[in-house]
Amino acid sequence: MNRHPGVDLVERARALAPLIVREADEIERTRRLTPAVTSALIENGLYRALLPKRFGGAEAALETFMQMQEEIAKADASTAWCLGQCSVCAMTAAYLDPDAANEIFNVAPGILAWGAIKHEVQAVPGGYKANARWDFASGMRQASWLGAHVGVVEADGAPRRKADGSPEIRTILFPIGSAALHDVWDVIGLRGTGTDSYSVDNLFIPDKFAALRDEPEARREDGPLYKLSTNMVFSMGFAATSVGVARATLDAAIDLARAKTPQAQKTMRENNAVQGVIGRAEAQLRATRAYLYSTAAEVWRDLSQGMALTEAHRIALRIAATWTIHQSAAVVDTAYHMAGATAVFSANKFERRFRDMHAIAQQIQGRDSHYEDVGKVILSGDLDASPTAR
Repeated sequence: MNRHPGVDLVERARALAPLIVREADEIERTRRLTPAVTSALIENGLYRALLPKRFGGAEAALETFMQMQEEIAKADASTAWCLGQCSVCAMTAAYLDPDAANEIFNVAPGILAWGAIKHEVQAVPGGYKANARWDFASGMRQASWLGAHVGVVEADGAPRRKADGSPEIRTILFPIGSAALHDVWDVIGLRGTGTDSYSVDNLFIPDKFAALRDEPEARREDGPLYKLSTNMVFSMGFAATSVGVARATLDAAIDLARAKTPQAQKTMRENNAVQGVIGRAEAQLRATRAYLYSTAAEVWRDLSQGMALTEAHRIALRIAATWTIHQSAAVVDTAYHMAGATAVFSANKFERRFRDMHAIAQQIQGRDSHYEDVGKVILSGDLDASPTAR
């Protein structure tokens, strides 16, 4: 973990795959990452992939983070989902005072998780008072700190607004021991993520732990990574996760087809229909992955050369991520159906990957409405504008 950060994150992820595969059944059963997997991810620095270098993180390039996610997802989707969620949360350090960032990320285990934007906090002298409950906090069962994205209400009851008139959103951060945790994650897919709910009761949040996350004027880091919003990086990380799930599912189908002889039929490997399905699915997955990674590379090149982030960059990332999730789901469906009755047995893992992939596709990053957002911007012709953080 003390080696030069970021150099071999992908290799470390690949090396952890056998451990994660061995632990996957227990992750599924308990709806939590196991201690062995969590410890391995921490010890190999994977949770710190997107943490700024000045806090001991890797500050990895976007493609490196995506490849790390893809490798972990091949072994287990829930592990990859938790890792991706908490890795992106660490980007918040770029918007915090150094002492606050060190307290959160450099005291073991140094993991932050959060849920969906919801509720408001009351501004009080020296900080904010919170009294609310939030949902969908993937990875929170491994975290040492929690966050919440909230509007701010002033002492007079008026909502705090930015200069453009839109509501100010703060990301409040607090130790997990300050919150009550609610076990609610009873779902069909991504069961091992422990994406539970949490609440606080009249909790005081000091100013230094209330970040203006994704607000350019509040950013304290100059690297290309932090020109991207956390939501943009979430989308690309989870799209890479879907590619990993699709790759593992298709590979399992290929292995099955090489060995299986269906009842009263010739071997699957000699079946022309199966050969055609495999060929088309392979092309579909390779094309999808190439599109996703080429988009990431183009945006990263521009940002690394000093260009400002634009709406063109944002919509390029958005449409690539959404399309990748949908195409990955289609590949998984193809592999699942081709496997026939074999796929329904939990011992073969087809059904788990099928459930996990469709849980991914139901998440916010896979919404069909993203295509409408992209189309609206394209038709406006305002591609050089500064982006909204969607």
